Amino acid sequence: APSGLRSGSLISPGGPPGVPRPTWCPWSHLGATLGSPLHVLGTALGSPASPRGCNRGLRSHLVATLGSPLPPEFPPEPHPVPPQDAEVVRTRDPELLAECDVVVDVGGEYDPERHRYDHHQRSFAQSMHSLQPSKPWTTKLSSAGLVYCHFGTQILANLLGQPEDGPAVTALYDKLYENFVEEIDAVDNGVAQADGEPRYALTTHLSARVGRLNPRWNDPDQDTEAGFRRALELVGGEFLDRLDYYHRAWLPTRALVEEAVRRRFEVDASGVVLELPRGGCPWKEHLFGLEKELALPEPLLLVLFPDRGGQWRVQSVPAGPHTFESRLPLPEPWRGIRDEALSQLAGVPGCVFVHASGFIGGNRTRDGALEMARRTLALRRGAGEQSG
Repeated sequence: APSGLRSGSLISPGGPPGVPRPTWCPWSHLGATLGSPLHVLGTALGSPASPRGCNRGLRSHLVATLGSPLPPEFPPEPHPVPPQDAEVVRTRDPELLAECDVVVDVGGEYDPERHRYDHHQRSFAQSMHSLQPSKPWTTKLSSAGLVYCHFGTQILANLLGQPEDGPAVTALYDKLYENFVEEIDAVDNGVAQADGEPRYALTTHLSARVGRLNPRWNDPDQDTEAGFRRALELVGGEFLDRLDYYHRAWLPTRALVEEAVRRRFEVDASGVVLELPRGGCPWKEHLFGLEKELALPEPLLLVLFPDRGGQWRVQSVPAGPHTFESRLPLPEPWRGIRDEALSQLAGVPGCVFVHASGFIGGNRTRDGALEMARRTLALRRGAGEQSG
């Protein structure tokens, strides 16, 4: 991250182009003491007069949280408390821009040495990959992505109270970009999620909710200050909540999955069935990663785990991290069948259900769930022998 920032102000656009509208806002949730290596004593955070995009709410929150460690009971109160001299400036006035220490989302230039972080200029085409070649993401960055790219590890280290180069911060930096920030970058830059016509509309995502905080076209009151505050609270709260989940739930799951992979032959001689000690943990991404890291000779197919009610589940491993397709769905004749009828059909006592798509099934006992997995594998082998 760049260093040498002076005490002063951070600014971004406010009001319509050509109409300067400075607004000095020492809001408690917009500023924070920025710690080393930034050496900033106070921040005046400027933003557009309208919430408009999730990008603006996120980059405002990220800068506001620089240098603000969380207490042990993370997540803390919704927003860190800033120094008394923290200010927010929202303007497009070039003279005010020139006076600011940090400028984001306005000004038409990207110059990290001078702490200018705009992405609207025609010449801008930076991505995480272009700025950090070891990263795979090629989506064009918004100003939120630029702030995260340059200061993300420092932000996470300060929030978590851990070293910037530690394994937790390194893993969470990538995870939060891929599963939170990149979406905001893409939406703000008009990058479609997929080619072709979408099958259904997504209207409840974070960027859409932030956009609805703008005044409606026919509202008598077109003031945007309240909407801007709500946008910052919304985006900042979701960022902290996502960080808390990945830190406390997702990251610890890796050790469980790694141990299950190493002990898989104790569960079944095939070596393609895993058993997890607890259900509800986010195991899928860790499984895909460990398959590559350990160079497993065969892909893993089925996972056993207890549910919260004390029964057991057998679930097929997805074909990939972003698909509903299963590597080995449970047998087609079992799908949509329940209880005793399923037990009779499968020849396995204690069956509870098999989902209509075959991606998951349930049994009252561990042994029953394991037998469902084994019979699924046997039917697969039988089908392979017949086709061969």
